[in-house]
Amino acid sequence: MVRERRWQQFMRATLALALLPRASPVFALVLLLGLASAHLGSATGQGSVSDPWTSSQLLQPADLAKSLADARVRKPLVVCVGFAVLYKSAHIPGALFHGPGAKPEGIEDLKMWAATVSKEQPIVIYCGCCPMVRCPNVRPAFKALRELGLKDVKLLYLRTDLATDWIAKGFPTAAGR
Repeated sequence: MVRERRWQQFMRATLALALLPRASPVFALVLLLGLASAHLGSATGQGSVSDPWTSSQLLQPADLAKSLADARVRKPLVVCVGFAVLYKSAHIPGALFHGPGAKPEGIEDLKMWAATVSKEQPIVIYCGCCPMVRCPNVRPAFKALRELGLKDVKLLYLRTDLATDWIAKGFPTAAGR
């Protein structure tokens, strides 16, 4: 009950910040990521959860950026499994949105999409809302895709968040749906 109340408070604050008329998109994103990190750290305690991926299933941001820019390599499908407000503020170009992974409806949407994808298709998922050790979205999403039999699923290793580990490093971003 407390967790749900905190979640509702977080979403109200997130919506209020997103609607600030004078806030630049980058400022709003950084503010939202900070709120998400603070909220999720106190509400979930997920730092001790065991990870469903191996180290070989983690993909460094520079490697994904290089792969997406190289016309000679097969492109993975990139899927944001985080929160819609963050995806709309900034996401990896070409990324699809199927989330949030922390919500049953987000996982259901992800599963419905994944059922249409070849089991051999390379897929990279990411969230970027907060430090990965506390992220409520990536673990359920990763597990759901693996349980569906998708063989080449990787997780983009955003140690801190999307703003720090992708945007601030100059990798390309897009905004909107």
